[in-house]
Amino acid sequence: MAYFSLFLSAFISATLLPSSSELVMTAMIASGDYLLWLLWLSATVGNVLGSCVNYWLGTQVMRFKDRKWFPVSQNSIDKAEQQFNKYGIYSLLFAWLPIVGDPLTVVGGIFRVKFSIFLLLVTLGKGARYLAVLAFAVGLGRVYLL
Repeated sequence: MAYFSLFLSAFISATLLPSSSELVMTAMIASGDYLLWLLWLSATVGNVLGSCVNYWLGTQVMRFKDRKWFPVSQNSIDKAEQQFNKYGIYSLLFAWLPIVGDPLTVVGGIFRVKFSIFLLLVTLGKGARYLAVLAFAVGLGRVYLL
């Protein structure tokens, strides 16, 4: 059940809702009661699946672009597409970043990045982030024990 809680926290963290799966993961690592590789896997899979929800939302949002109430003008959409194309799909490697990462995954859906490429890039970035959290937490645990 604890692994599922981490999965859920990571999933929510990847959406546009606020959450902090890194703190949950760090606390679980510090307790020493869990398998590190399973913590990493739970957090990574949950976070990537949350990003997939964002991608899907991005694919759906453009259906409404011609509506009066739609908050973004066609000119702004065109500029965003230019920026996205300028920095390329590899910007999705940074989907793990706070504040800008989650919207990047929505933009990936809006501009219809091939899903297999989206999944690969987002998984690499988020997997590396949770590996860094794990390494940091294990290192802190060792310092604390000294």
